[in-house]
Amino acid sequence: MPRPAPTVPGLAGVAPHARQPGGVRQVVLDADGLALSGLLCEPVGPPRALVVAVHGGGMRAGYFHGQARPGLSLLELGARLGCTVLALDRPGYGRSAAALPNGLPVAEQTPLLRAALADFARRHPVGAGHFVLAHSFGGKLALSLAAHAHDGDGLLGVDISGCGRQYAPGAEDEVLHHRPAARRRHWGPLRLYPPGTFRHSAGTVAPMPEREAAELAAWPGMFDRLAPRVRVPVRFTFAEHELWWRRREPDLAALADAFTTAPRVLLEHQQDAGHNISLGWAARAYHLRALAFLEECLPPGA
Repeated sequence: MPRPAPTVPGLAGVAPHARQPGGVRQVVLDADGLALSGLLCEPVGPPRALVVAVHGGGMRAGYFHGQARPGLSLLELGARLGCTVLALDRPGYGRSAAALPNGLPVAEQTPLLRAALADFARRHPVGAGHFVLAHSFGGKLALSLAAHAHDGDGLLGVDISGCGRQYAPGAEDEVLHHRPAARRRHWGPLRLYPPGTFRHSAGTVAPMPEREAAELAAWPGMFDRLAPRVRVPVRFTFAEHELWWRRREPDLAALADAFTTAPRVLLEHQQDAGHNISLGWAARAYHLRALAFLEECLPPGA
């Protein structure tokens, strides 16, 4: 049965005081009739590019707006450096959770994300194009979006953390047998996060929808199908205490070799970080490196 199209208020529902450049505000976008919520931060002048931040499983858009300490927020940092930053709640999270209580697999999330970005671009300048910065399960959606991108879509590049090609041995067992992972696998040592991180992030955590979780075990095969179709630069970052993914040299070499049509594939490591890099002490360092990669993806003179 077709999904009824809700009324999407978009930016009209945002209080006037929240529209000031440089401030983070809530937005709602129309994704082919589905309302997707998110957070937006715009620069003072015209944007150089649009950074699209895509959260992982069990999180929400607030993952990219860490509040435990000043300087951790990707949204605020990106806007200060001249980019518009849009962090969206993926389908099945935030405002769309009521319409999609079981969530959606990656293939069905992909066209909805494209539709939401098209809705945003109709009403906002996006500069030289859009650059996708994704975490964990969001990295899977980012690769799917890139693999299905058209020449006129304006995709500049993809930056991914907390996502690889093959699960680590212990993680693979948890995924295959649907066992709940220990907090250590999700976060790593707690010393990597500022005091108050869990209190400030309470509204950022959300249940992983059923259809999304059911697709976890299929990822290695999906990766091998998507990677050869990606035609933009790609950067992967693995935290020092990343416990979900295989990241020895042969594993990373196989990951990079799968991108047969991408012009560049960068593989990097982030010291003093756990899986949830953007909420930890290392967030600013990682975000600066990701935005530096965006600079390299911009066309000359952008």
